[in-house]
Amino acid sequence: MAFAPYLSFDGTCAEAMRFYADLFGAADLQIMTCADAPPEVDRGATPASHVMHAQLTIDGHPLMGADAPMGMATKPAGFCVLHGAKSVEEARCLFDALAGGGRVNMPFGPTFWSPGFGMLIDRWSIPWIITVNAPPN
Repeated sequence: MAFAPYLSFDGTCAEAMRFYADLFGAADLQIMTCADAPPEVDRGATPASHVMHAQLTIDGHPLMGADAPMGMATKPAGFCVLHGAKSVEEARCLFDALAGGGRVNMPFGPTFWSPGFGMLIDRWSIPWIITVNAPPN
């Protein structure tokens, strides 16, 4: 089994995952809210609109997420979502869209290891690395 990012949100999972699905062209977005749970499931004070599970697929790889249960921390340190684009133009477009309303940590540009690389935290506090996969030598 491969590793797959599972993102945690503060009640904004549906909005973020819809944005990611549109941006990356994922046609398989699935969102299950607490309202979709059977009536016997005790969700406590968690709003019915909170996402229990969301998933989409980008280039054959899943990106998943959920809204954290009430009172639980949502932003552990030490992770980011890395996406390798096929071209500098595609990478710049993705980077700029994700950076909107967020914070750029490393502006997008060429590096010695890639023709395009940048780091940011999007408006939902998710850290991203967008890179262009350099052709093999």
